Amino acid sequence: MTQHHSSLPNLSSAIATAGSSRRGFLRGAMLGGALLSSSTLLDACGGGGSGSATGSVAFGMNEAAGSGPAYDRLKAMADAYAKKSGVSVKTNAVDHNTFQDNINTYLQGSPDDVFTWFAGYRMDQFAQQGLITDVSDLWPIDGMSDSFKAAATASDGKQYFVPKDYYPWAVFYKKSVFQKFGYAPPTTEADFTSLMKQMQTDGLVPFAFADKDGWPAMGTFDILNMRINGYDYHISLMAGEKDWDSTEVKTVFDAWRGLLPYHQPDALGRTWQEAATSLGKEECGMYLLGTFVVDGIPDMEDDLDFFTFPELDSSIGADALDAPIDGFCLAAAGQNQTGGKEMLKYLGTAAAAEAANAKATPFIAANSNADTSGYSALQKKSVEVVSAATHIAQFMDRDTRADFASTVMIPSLQQFLNSPDDIDGITSSIQKQKVSIFGS
Repeated sequence: MTQHHSSLPNLSSAIATAGSSRRGFLRGAMLGGALLSSSTLLDACGGGGSGSATGSVAFGMNEAAGSGPAYDRLKAMADAYAKKSGVSVKTNAVDHNTFQDNINTYLQGSPDDVFTWFAGYRMDQFAQQGLITDVSDLWPIDGMSDSFKAAATASDGKQYFVPKDYYPWAVFYKKSVFQKFGYAPPTTEADFTSLMKQMQTDGLVPFAFADKDGWPAMGTFDILNMRINGYDYHISLMAGEKDWDSTEVKTVFDAWRGLLPYHQPDALGRTWQEAATSLGKEECGMYLLGTFVVDGIPDMEDDLDFFTFPELDSSIGADALDAPIDGFCLAAAGQNQTGGKEMLKYLGTAAAAEAANAKATPFIAANSNADTSGYSALQKKSVEVVSAATHIAQFMDRDTRADFASTVMIPSLQQFLNSPDDIDGITSSIQKQKVSIFGS
């Protein structure tokens, strides 16, 4: 049977609510010092200490008990593994912000054996630091594509991660609006420009846009950089291996500056939910966001559709996209390495995903063998789009250092939105701060 424990004090409901969102941690990373004291560090229960596959396994979850579907799904996976294996699973459920604010201290102390985490650079950091265990022997995983294996692979070429679910970023629109005006999803830059101009002629703002919370604009930079400079360049830039004051990066900002007249103005005063409402009210024709856009206009989900951002350079194409992947790692300091790895093996299966989705609103399972009958139309299309993608990025806040994302890129992108003509000044400032943080 599974057991739950956590000695963390209850934070305010506002913080718990923010922490349950995909992006809550960026705000939490900046406010954490004011909200959390040293006594609120993650309290890991540790494994059974036997190092056996049958000993008790400790499972660290970045969702607080009772916080909603995300917690319910994780708990269901733990329960299903306990029932299947006969192993006692001790769950340590912690609210999202607290988990992420204290992850380094957690992993360097007495962590749980298995813990929830993210693919991409932030996984790679822990691999480089020796804080998570190589689980390459679990790969290949039946039902996991090469793209997911690549996302689970650190810079040393080994796998340290087992994917659970994902959600793509794309351009969302109301089917009824496109039908009303006779619009068609664009596939080329010319079609894209023509569509935006026609929307303006028809009295629509082409793109809903918001960046009050700081993170949404990262998605626009990501997709433009991947379309203009390619996936490999983008990932190298996020890892601190390229210069932010380069011609390539300036070209991205220049292209973005050209698109701003087609976006809602005054983005810094608008939340993503308010931008979604603008799409719902048919004030705007499109919105670049993750599939969680439906949370902003849930009563309109059946009328929503999406297309991937069109190619801007035929030599680069449009085969890369942001599709953040959540999953699990094995803590190097966990006390039951063998048992933890056995649980990880199960968590990557279609059966584990189905156990999770049977208990709550379904997520989009990384394992392609999982039952999709309960998926919405948008989720089913998401599966098709991500399966067809050659490269999957994890979103800027996961593909780079958390401190660089929150303390440098959020204010820099907001500065750009306020002063789009100062590309040289903004990129020079980012580069100086990048050198200070990354060391080169």
